[in-house]
Amino acid sequence: MTLIGLLNKAENGGRKTKNYELFKIKQKLMMVIQEIKGEDYTVQYDANSVMVKFQGELALRGPKEYAPIDTLLKQIANDKPKAMTIDLKELAFLNSSGISMLSKFVLGIRKKKEIQLVVLGSNDIPWQGKSLKNLQKLLPSLKLKIE
Repeated sequence: MTLIGLLNKAENGGRKTKNYELFKIKQKLMMVIQEIKGEDYTVQYDANSVMVKFQGELALRGPKEYAPIDTLLKQIANDKPKAMTIDLKELAFLNSSGISMLSKFVLGIRKKKEIQLVVLGSNDIPWQGKSLKNLQKLLPSLKLKIE
């Protein structure tokens, strides 16, 4: 039985406060490494390094389809880490809906002054140069590293 399975079993046999504590532990464990996968893309979150890595090509249709990624980013930010890294070095394409989602997330980080946001990009991917520099305009404290 997995650790999550054991926590589920314990949750069902405990008191309310104990259940809530177990639920929170289970949530944290599930967030250690989380993956959102589509046909042409992968988004992985590693809680140990507080890094979200995007790979492939992201061309989803509008906010509804980007909601799982947006929710993941917001959940991480709500934990108020000192630093958070978004690694886009292997993201070959991001459509306007994706750029909009990322821009809105960056704007939201402005309210969380304790978080240092770092965005990693690649000089080998044409869309990243201009688009990622625009994120810095939205959040001047953003550390942009394009290699």
